Amino acid sequence: MPQSHKTGSVIEVHDSMQADYSYVLSEPAGQNFAAGFTPHFSPKEMLALGVFEGKYCNDCQDEFPADWFEGAKISQTANIVLNYFGVKSRQSLQVWREKGWIVGPDPRGWFQWYCRYWMGRRIPALDSFQIKRWRAFARHAGQIRANCPEHCLSCRPRQRQGLLQWSHDPFI
Repeated sequence: MPQSHKTGSVIEVHDSMQADYSYVLSEPAGQNFAAGFTPHFSPKEMLALGVFEGKYCNDCQDEFPADWFEGAKISQTANIVLNYFGVKSRQSLQVWREKGWIVGPDPRGWFQWYCRYWMGRRIPALDSFQIKRWRAFARHAGQIRANCPEHCLSCRPRQRQGLLQWSHDPFI
């Protein structure tokens, strides 16, 4: 059932990875981000470009605005063709858990946190942690700049896909 996505709304989550979780939208969607947190893409743009081999948000679409999924590249099974750069780009959820990348109330990891943050959920300690991870990922852009001809999108496609999946500009 579609949910209201306005400031003050309570979002209830019931999907295959999380049941009986809810959160309040305390900020307007896509606004009032923490200082220095300047993602290059919205979740909707990321889903349309092709991230996570299409195997993301395929069972939790009711939580997010319906228009995010218009034109999104979603699949019931991982399919690298759906990724913008056409490369394998993700590790299993088990690896994410082993590395401590799954934290707080977001069992799907950083992108789930980002989707919820974009919509207006704020959890200061968690937000700070995830924003630090986002900033750290920017190092991949430096490696592309140092090792690739400018705008040569075939150079380092895995790093470029990773940048896209962390809402950094991969088209440098």
